[in-house]
Amino acid sequence: MKKFTLVAVLIIALFAAFKVRNVQTEKMNPAKDSLAFNDNEFADLQLLQYHIDGFDKLSLKEKKLAYYLYEAALCGRDIIYDQKDKNGILIRKILENIYETYKGDRSSADWSLFKEYCGRFWFSNGNHHHYSNDKFVPKFTFNYFKDLMAKSDPAGFKIGGFNNTEELIEQIKRPIFQESYETKLVDLTKDIDNVKASSVNFYEGVTQQEVEAFYDKFPTSGDAPSWGLNSKTVKVDGKVTEKVWKSGGMYGAAIDKIIMWLAKAATVAENDKQKDALQKLIRFYTTGDVKDFDEYCIAWVKDLDSKIDVVNGFIEVYMDPIGKKGSFESVVSIKDDEATKTIKAIAENAQWFENNAPLLPQHKKKEVKGISAKAITVIVESGDGAPSTPIGINLPNADWIRKSHGSKSVSLSNIVHSYNEASAKKGAYAEFAFNNVYIELNKKYGNLASDLHTDMHECIGHASGQIEPGVETTDKTLKNYASCLEEARADLVGLYFIMDQKLIDIGVMPNMFVAKCTYNNYITNGLITQLTRIELGNNLEEAHMRNRQLVAKWVYEHGKVGNVIEWVKQDGKSYVKINNYERLRVLFGELLQEIQRIKSQGDYKAGSELVENYGVKVDQELLKEVKERYSKLGLKPYRGFIQPRLVPIIKGDEIIDVKAEYPDNFFNQMMEYGKKYALLPVNN
Repeated sequence: MKKFTLVAVLIIALFAAFKVRNVQTEKMNPAKDSLAFNDNEFADLQLLQYHIDGFDKLSLKEKKLAYYLYEAALCGRDIIYDQKDKNGILIRKILENIYETYKGDRSSADWSLFKEYCGRFWFSNGNHHHYSNDKFVPKFTFNYFKDLMAKSDPAGFKIGGFNNTEELIEQIKRPIFQESYETKLVDLTKDIDNVKASSVNFYEGVTQQEVEAFYDKFPTSGDAPSWGLNSKTVKVDGKVTEKVWKSGGMYGAAIDKIIMWLAKAATVAENDKQKDALQKLIRFYTTGDVKDFDEYCIAWVKDLDSKIDVVNGFIEVYMDPIGKKGSFESVVSIKDDEATKTIKAIAENAQWFENNAPLLPQHKKKEVKGISAKAITVIVESGDGAPSTPIGINLPNADWIRKSHGSKSVSLSNIVHSYNEASAKKGAYAEFAFNNVYIELNKKYGNLASDLHTDMHECIGHASGQIEPGVETTDKTLKNYASCLEEARADLVGLYFIMDQKLIDIGVMPNMFVAKCTYNNYITNGLITQLTRIELGNNLEEAHMRNRQLVAKWVYEHGKVGNVIEWVKQDGKSYVKINNYERLRVLFGELLQEIQRIKSQGDYKAGSELVENYGVKVDQELLKEVKERYSKLGLKPYRGFIQPRLVPIIKGDEIIDVKAEYPDNFFNQMMEYGKKYALLPVNN
C-alpha cells in the first residue's frame, strides 16, 4: 500500500473568492515553478501546476514512449468516474454539456455557484469529497438546474437511453441534490454493513457478509493473488458473481484503448525488461486474470534501469470499504537522478533499518529483497492519482511479492517541489505551531523533514515487517481497518528512524534538528491542523487522517507519565508542545511494534480497538476552535494539479517530436478531457 504522507505544511493553501477565467484566455505557461491562479481556486480547493524538468532532453524514442504512456493513462479517466458512482459518467456529461452550451446569463451568482459545483465534481471525480468521502450538493436550486438544462443544447442530453430530458432530470435529481442519498462514498463505521453503507460502485445488490463469504472460497495464503481487485461484485439471479474489468468485459471500451497505447509503448520500450512488463500488463488487461496482474507486478519490479516508468492499473484499495477493489490509477514519470540520491541511500540500507527496527524478532524480515528507490519527475497523472496526487508511492501492494521479489519506492519530486513552493508563499503553520522556535525550525528544515519522512514511509515503511506463517492477507484479517493500520505502520517506521544517527551517517540528514522538526509537525498536524479538513459534528473517516490522529493521540496518552507531550493554552488558543523528544521516539517504537504484531498475526480485535479508541473520535470543542482560527487565515485546505499536455509533432505518418505544454486553466482542461477521453457509456 502507499500514498499520501502529508505534513500540514504541504497541504494548506490560499482561501480566496471563486472566479473562473474565460475559456478564450488560457495561456500555455511554461513556468518551471508551481503557480497558483486566483481563477483556479474555488470551494476548499486550489489548483497548481508542475513542470516536467528534463523532458526536452529526452531522445525522440523516449518522448514517443512517454507520449504513448501518457495517452494510456488518460484513456482510463472514465473508469474512476464510474467506480465512484454508477451515475458518475452520466452526471459529468450533463455538467459538461451545460458548461459548454448554456445560452443564459453567465454573469449571475447562480452561474458562479454552478461553476463551483462543476469544479468540485471534476476535482473529486464525482460528487463525494475527494478526501472526506462526504457527499456534496449544489448551492443552487433544483429549479435553476432545470433552467440550465432547458437553455443548453438538447442534443447533449441524448445519453443513457432516456426518452426525454424530463426522464433524465428525474434520474439524476437524487444523486445530485438529495444530501441524504448516497451520503458516504466509503463508510467505515464500526458494526454496520460497510458494503451497503458505502455508495462506491464496487458492489451492487450484495451485503458485506455475502461478499466476504464469496471471497472466503478463494485461497489467500502463500502467493495467492488479490482476488476481486479488478471486478465489481454483484448478484445475478440470486447468485453472487463478478463483473470483471477487462477487454471485452466491464470497462472494456476504455481498456481496449489503454491496451492500444500500451502496445505502441512496447514497440519503443527502453529495454527488454520494460517491454516484458508492458506486455504482461497488456495480457492482464486482456484476460482480467489477477494472476496475470501479479506476473506483471513481478516483471515491473525487475525493471530497474528504465528512465521512463509507469504505474497503470487497478492499484489502491482505499476506496473499497473492505479493502479488496482497486481504483484505476496511472502515473507516468522520468527518473530524477539528482533527487534520487537521498531515497536511494535509504533503500541501500534497508536491511540495517529492518534489523534495528523495534519489532518482535519473528516479525522482521531476515532478508530484505529488492527494495529499489528513486525520485521521479511526473509527466502526467490520471484516475485516482489526479487532480489530487500522492507525493510518494510504494508498490506492488501484495505482501508476498514484496517479500519474494521486492518493491519500488518513489518520491514525486516535481510534485513535492510545487507543494513546497506554494506553501512557502501561502503557509499557515505559524497559526498552529507552539512558538517561534517551532516556526523557525520549520522554515529552515520543514521541507527536508517532510521529504525524508515521506521517503522512509514509502521505502522502508511499507516494505518492512512480515506476516506470520499461515496468517491470511490483511484485507481478510483486518478488513476495514487494514488501510489505516498499514499507513500508521509506515508512518511510524519513518518517525522512529528519523531520530537515528544512521541518517546523519549516510549523509541524508545534517543534524537532529530535522528530526525535531518532523516530530513537531507530525504531532501538531495529527492532533490539530488536519482538523481544518472536517466539518463540525463529524469524526474521522479517511484512512490517512485516522492514521495520523491514531499515532499522535496514542503517544500523547501513553506519554502522560513524564509529560512527553503537553497541551498548552495561550491567548485562548490550543497548542501542543513536545517536552521529551527522546522518550517520544521510544513511544513511536512501542506503537510500531504493536501495529506490526497486529498485522503479522491478523489480530482484528486489537486493530479495531486501536483505530476506534484513538483514530476516529474528534473533540468537537477543539474542532470548533480550529475551524474558527483557520477561517480567519484566508487559506484553502486542499490542493491538486492541472496536468501538463503532451503534443506530438507529426510529419506524414511519423511523430518527429513531442512537446510539453502547461495549461493554466483547470476548467478548460476538464472540458478538453471530457471530449477526448469519453470512452465509456453512461451505463456500464
